[in-house]
Amino acid sequence: MQQLTDNDIPAIARRINRPIVLVGLMGTGKSTVGRKLAAMIDKDFVDADEAIEDAAQLSIAEMFAQYGEPYFRDGERRVIARLMDERSGVIATGGGAFINEETRALILDQGIAVWIDCEIDILVERTARKNTRPLLRDGDPKEILTKLHKEREPFYSQAPIRVNSKNGPHHETAMAIIEAIDRWL
Repeated sequence: MQQLTDNDIPAIARRINRPIVLVGLMGTGKSTVGRKLAAMIDKDFVDADEAIEDAAQLSIAEMFAQYGEPYFRDGERRVIARLMDERSGVIATGGGAFINEETRALILDQGIAVWIDCEIDILVERTARKNTRPLLRDGDPKEILTKLHKEREPFYSQAPIRVNSKNGPHHETAMAIIEAIDRWL
C-alpha cells in the first residue's frame, strides 16, 4: 500500500462525517496528538478533561479530592455525551472515559473511536512531567500504569482503530491515525 502524504489528507478529511474520539491511558498523547490531528484535517479539537473542568469550575484533581472518582466519572459521561451531540471534530478523552459502558456505547455508535496505545515505560516518562494525575499520586507509577493497562485493555480494544504512540513527532502518530481511518471508512 502506498503511504499517504499531506496532500492526501483533505480528501480523507471530507469523508469523515462524525467525531474522532481518542481513547487510551493517560500519557499516550491523546490531547497533544489530538490537537495535531485536528489541525491536519481542518476540524475543531476538544479536550474532554478541559471541558469537564470548565463545566465544574474545578480541576480534575479537586473533583477527585472533594467528591471522589464516581462524581468525576458522572460529569465526564455527561460532558462527552454533550460533545458527541455537538459533533465536535476530534475529542481527546480522559483515560477512564471509555471504561464507562454508556460512554463507550455512545462513542462506538456515533464516533470513530481510536485507541492510542503506548509502551508502559514511555507512559511513565511522559506522566512524570506533571503532577496532575490523581490516579498516580499514591504508589509506583509504573505499577499503577501497568495495572490500569491490564484492566482497561478489554475496553480499549473495542475501538475499531488502534495506533501505537512512540517517542517521536506527534505528526507521525496523527498521520498513522489518518491512514487507519482512511482504511476503516
